Amino acid sequence: MGAMGQDPITQKLLLDWFVDLNTPEGLRAELIEGELVVTPVPDGHHEHCISRIVGEMYRRSPTDIQFSGNKGLKLKCADGYPQDHVIPDGTFALKELRLFRGAEPWMPCDGVSMVLEVTSSEPSKPRVDREIKRRCYARGGIPLYLLVDRETSWTTLFSDPTTADYRELRAVAFGKPLPLPEPFAFDLDTSDFL
Repeated sequence: MGAMGQDPITQKLLLDWFVDLNTPEGLRAELIEGELVVTPVPDGHHEHCISRIVGEMYRRSPTDIQFSGNKGLKLKCADGYPQDHVIPDGTFALKELRLFRGAEPWMPCDGVSMVLEVTSSEPSKPRVDREIKRRCYARGGIPLYLLVDRETSWTTLFSDPTTADYRELRAVAFGKPLPLPEPFAFDLDTSDFL
C-alpha cells in the first residue's frame, strides 16, 4: 500500500483513514513510509529485553527519565509519503519535560531522548527495525535509537541523526557492555539478552 508519488489529497485520505483505524486487540498498526505495518503481540523474550533495559535506565542513569512502552509518535516523513506514525517498543525522555502526561495517542517526537526497538521473532519484521524505522527516527530528529537485534545477537546504538539516517553507530555482541551517552551516561549490560 505504498504512497510514493501520490498527490497530497490521496496522502491526506490515507493519513485520515489510518488515524481512524480501529486495530483489533492484540495487534498494533503503524504507517511507515507510506506502508501499513501490522505487528502481533510480542513474545516473552522480546518483553524480557525491554524490561531489562528499562530497569537499568531507572537504576543506573544519573538523569531522571521517564519511559513509555508503545507510545505513538508522529514523525517527519520522506518526500512523497504521508506523515509517519510509528510505535517504538520504548520511548525515553527527560522526566522534567513531562512529555507523556496529557499526550494524545499520536504525539510529536519533540523532546524524545531515545527510542528502543527489539526485533520481532517474525522473519519479515527485523528489516523494519533495522532499516525503515531507523530512517524514520533519524528524520524525526530523535537523538538516539537503541536496537536489540535478537536474530544477530547484537545491540546497536545509532546517534547523530540527519534528514536521511543516523551518521554514527556503536554495536556490541550480546554479553558486552554498550556505552550510552548523556543523558543516560552508563554502560548498558546486554548479558541477559541471550
